[in-house]
Amino acid sequence: MIEKVNPKHPDKIADRIAGAIVDLGYKLQDNPKIAVEVLIGHGVCYVIVETSVDFNKEDIENIITRIAGDMTKDIVLVPQDIHLSKNQEKEIRCGDNGIFKGTPLTDEQKKLSEIARFIYEKYPSDGKYILDNEKLIICQSNCKTEELKELYQDATINPLGDWTGGTDVDTGATNRKLGSDMADGVTGGGLHGKDLSKADVSVNIYAFLKAQETNEVVKISCAIGDKEVDGRPYEEIVNIAKDYIESIGGFEKFAEWGLF
Repeated sequence: MIEKVNPKHPDKIADRIAGAIVDLGYKLQDNPKIAVEVLIGHGVCYVIVETSVDFNKEDIENIITRIAGDMTKDIVLVPQDIHLSKNQEKEIRCGDNGIFKGTPLTDEQKKLSEIARFIYEKYPSDGKYILDNEKLIICQSNCKTEELKELYQDATINPLGDWTGGTDVDTGATNRKLGSDMADGVTGGGLHGKDLSKADVSVNIYAFLKAQETNEVVKISCAIGDKEVDGRPYEEIVNIAKDYIESIGGFEKFAEWGLF
């Protein structure tokens, strides 16, 4: 049983805005420290950024407009906590406490990911999809329900009829759709809106990739300041996550679909 939401779902719009801000941080500073939270809906976008980067608010406003359209923007920029900052002063060390789990993707999870992407290519607007054994549920905005029924005759499609979605219908918040992003690997912190020093990003990615490689469940715990995680230098885990993020086009692209 698995759920996927597409990149135009309000929660994913929030994730994408957060990811784009992290991308910008990496353009402005080597090894930036960033934690972004976004709440968006009904014409308003709130953004709080804890960071070492000297951001220009206008650049963040432009990101919001590009991804979510014209709306009222409330942006708060604050420096990173001094204790967190000192943790990373001399070397790359684990940036947070946490527990993490990577799980091999099932055929069902891969199948729904393919279905979600296929529908989104045809209808690039807010949508949510569920697969439970052979039970497929499709809620896709801004399309004719009859058109989808021709493609997926046995599915439950738009139970309330045709609808329009997006941030005028629903609110979105960063890291609220972790099941969609991480499948059965959901544990502690979220994937989005953070730099690579944060274990929520790097260790989650590392655990996911290791699980796909070994085809076994991977469980890891770590403490802030650890120099090694899972028997490896933390810097090595950060570099593995960095290569993965770069391979898919950055943090904003990562936020579109998560890990699968």
